[in-house]
Amino acid sequence: MNDQVMRNLSYGLFVLTAKDGEKDNGCIINTVCQVASEPNTISISVNKQNFTCEMIRKTGCFNVSILSENAKFPTFQHFGFQSGRDTDKMKSIAFSRAANGVAYLDGDEVNAFISGRVLHSIDLGSHMLFIAAVTDGEILHSDPSATYSFYFAHIKPKPEAKPAAKKGWICTICGYIYEGEILPDDFICPVCKHPASDFKKLE
Repeated sequence: MNDQVMRNLSYGLFVLTAKDGEKDNGCIINTVCQVASEPNTISISVNKQNFTCEMIRKTGCFNVSILSENAKFPTFQHFGFQSGRDTDKMKSIAFSRAANGVAYLDGDEVNAFISGRVLHSIDLGSHMLFIAAVTDGEILHSDPSATYSFYFAHIKPKPEAKPAAKKGWICTICGYIYEGEILPDDFICPVCKHPASDFKKLE
């Protein structure tokens, strides 16, 4: 099986935020879907290694900021390539708070936000699936939403040169290099938390 086939599915890109006590946090996800209209219900899938996932499991509340085609790569780096366990991800970020008290991004890189209250949680192995009631939401701008394919074509910088004389595997999401002849099947990128299927061998 060609694991890259999953990239042909249509995905959006979102900043998922949560709040636990005085701590705000957020991460990048690409799986948010409306699963019912009456009552209005969405599902989100989050890597269990993400601190945001832990916070949602504890509090049951979250916001989804829908990234637009105006999103810049540093936003993906900020929310996707570092951990909220040791970084204040909301520092120097323009945000507001929804009625649930959770932050959402309100700059020109975001066209809307949705607030959710968890109804059910399902452990899927690497990820947690949360089924949530929609409790709030607003349209902030009319700019088109960013898709995964738009991100790779227009937002993520193209590599300037091939890595020099290293043998190993490179993460196609963030560029992390694993040095070694064999990449373990269960390897998780320490930077962006993507699985071994998103690595390719360095030539």
